[in-house]
Amino acid sequence: MCGIIGYIGANQAAPILVEGLRRLEYRGYDSAGLAIVDGDIHLRRAVGKLRNLDALLAESPVLGTLGIGHTRWATHGRPTEMNAHPHIVGSVAVVHNGIIENHLELKAELAAEGRKFASETDTEVFSHLIDRALKQGKDFEAAVREAVGLVRGSYAIAVVDRNCPDRLIVAKQQSPLILGLGEGERFVASDIPAVISHTRQVVYLEDGDLAVVTAEGHRILRVQTGQEVQRPVVHIDWSAVAAEKGGYKHFMLKEIHEQSRAITDTFRGRASVEQGEVFFEELNFDRTVLDDIRRIVLIACGTSWHAALVGKHYIEQAARIPVEVDLASEFRYRDPVIDTHTLVVAISQSGETADTLAALNEAKSRGARTAAIVNVIGSSIARAAGEVIYTHAGPEIGVASTKAFTTQMVALYLLAIYLGRRIDRLSVDQARSLIETLLQVPAEVDKAIQLNWHVRDVARRFMNATSALYIGRGLLHPIALEGALKLKEISYIHAEGYAAGELKHGPIALIDEHTPSVVVAPRGPSFEKTQSNLSEILARRGKVIAVGNADDEPLRTAADDYLALPATTPWSAPIVAVVPLQLLAYHIADLKGTDVDQPRNLAKSVTVE
Repeated sequence: MCGIIGYIGANQAAPILVEGLRRLEYRGYDSAGLAIVDGDIHLRRAVGKLRNLDALLAESPVLGTLGIGHTRWATHGRPTEMNAHPHIVGSVAVVHNGIIENHLELKAELAAEGRKFASETDTEVFSHLIDRALKQGKDFEAAVREAVGLVRGSYAIAVVDRNCPDRLIVAKQQSPLILGLGEGERFVASDIPAVISHTRQVVYLEDGDLAVVTAEGHRILRVQTGQEVQRPVVHIDWSAVAAEKGGYKHFMLKEIHEQSRAITDTFRGRASVEQGEVFFEELNFDRTVLDDIRRIVLIACGTSWHAALVGKHYIEQAARIPVEVDLASEFRYRDPVIDTHTLVVAISQSGETADTLAALNEAKSRGARTAAIVNVIGSSIARAAGEVIYTHAGPEIGVASTKAFTTQMVALYLLAIYLGRRIDRLSVDQARSLIETLLQVPAEVDKAIQLNWHVRDVARRFMNATSALYIGRGLLHPIALEGALKLKEISYIHAEGYAAGELKHGPIALIDEHTPSVVVAPRGPSFEKTQSNLSEILARRGKVIAVGNADDEPLRTAADDYLALPATTPWSAPIVAVVPLQLLAYHIADLKGTDVDQPRNLAKSVTVE
């Protein structure tokens, strides 16, 4: 859940490390620190946001051309300076992302040898293990390799030794880590934005890799065997500007406005109205494979799970294959019924979500065919899945997902047509109609974004609410869930989403004049039913914010506030209707003064269980 950065080269390391940490702060922000090697190891750590580390470095600067840095999201140990990374023991400093599952066992063993621990973290175990191996006469590389061989769990680590000022060593297991290649310099990082302003050439490390990194090169070997391996160099096309706010107040607002572009990039080159076909060149599903699939299971967490709920409707309607949607965090713990006739599709923005990756591997172990829908090229889930569909949303920095969500729905929309056509459950004319609808979505999303300032006025009227309900039916039920999640995540207002038909089975007891209800009701198969639920809310003096079509005057008249959408179809409605809900959550949070891009207790990539 944390962010790692490392540098070795001819330039001063501290500014480069701080810049990298700033681009990684979405991964964790309860503390930050760095360690610079210059004869000795110089440590600087601060609790809270990165600006506190900036202030410390301004008061007490540090020089050196080799260093490692870290921004933390607490898993083991409170957010304190002593628990902040890097952790130094002897001549060694370590930063770590992940969880060491056997850290208590190892800590007890090390304590029995007389070693003293200064923090509550599991990471400090790494520092002691490496220091112990060095004191036993092993060289730096052998010491790190021995230490990572003793731990169980997930880790990405970067290590420096003051006695080896010409190198740093990194290792990876179930946590993301890349190498950035420059001229006479090398970088290591948890994610591409940390290094993109310095280099576009990166190497993705694989689980079980250990890399010895110098200013002029790197060497990768397998931890278990010691065998050297080669990993390909990948050119990254993202611009540095893509990781900046681009003039918007927050990344989240920028990313909301990027959705029409991201949606277009996701379907561009993949769909043909003329042929009535969807093309996924990256998928290796022939008719024989598809005929063997009896069931599809979509696994995801959080916002991606809501996208999966939409995808269930799409796939079942287009391909007539039964679809289940599973919370990835629960999947492994109930002995799931998975076999060789099951296709399991993992959905994750980062491609590093630990629960989803573990669920995917569990499905593979049971013989399932696997695929993934992810945004980040070369991510762990992308590499683990048998097949991959990339969403092409570009970097998403705001913790509350927006463009990743809409592009996931688009990818599932395309997948549904793809499957339906290849197993002859969807006619050419039906596919053409659905593709034509999809091609209109970017323009419809842009029209929804034009509600921005009206939504801010609505937000001003409801910003002091302490609770809210969101309701929708069919394909719009997941959108109600997502709207409620967005409000919770960034404004800290309690909100719940419900299938509208469930309102009278309990939630209606919460309705009063102080609890606004957001009713997602563009025209569709269940419109009249949802309209009836709206009337039930009004009859109990509830306040209603309705999201519906621009020409729906009865709905507009009934609601206290109305967010008007362009005309949509049932399949396009979820993708368009979520936009005003994103804007509503954003503006309420902004008006309340919360940290929109980095809400409390949350991190962008949940890389630990």
